[in-house]
Amino acid sequence: QVQLVESGGGLVQAGGSLRLSCSASGRTFSSYAMGWFRQTPGKERDFVAGISWSGSNTYYADSVKGRFTVSRDNAVNTVYLQMNSLKPEDTAVYYCAARNSGTYASTRSYAYWGQGTQVTVSS
Repeated sequence: QVQLVESGGGLVQAGGSLRLSCSASGRTFSSYAMGWFRQTPGKERDFVAGISWSGSNTYYADSVKGRFTVSRDNAVNTVYLQMNSLKPEDTAVYYCAARNSGTYASTRSYAYWGQGTQVTVSS
């Protein structure tokens, strides 16, 4: 079992930055690849970024490449999402998830989810 808790969301102006954190409980955190997703009302949950268990491989949605950076620190059971040059269209609830198997971009690949943190980007 892995329990995930996101933090770091908030309100920011366009062009600003935020760093989201996802803290995990459980001794097996370092064995999981992790992903970040986001969701707006009435829409599906979309892939944002993923990172392998070691942190050596990262993956991004085209919409955030060059602006967002995913990283992890297995010593403190935490994965991060650094978000720069934020745009109003980045407004969403952001979720972290622990990947079980399958492709990073599919929600079906993830076994555990956090409760989400709201990010709002004003124009």
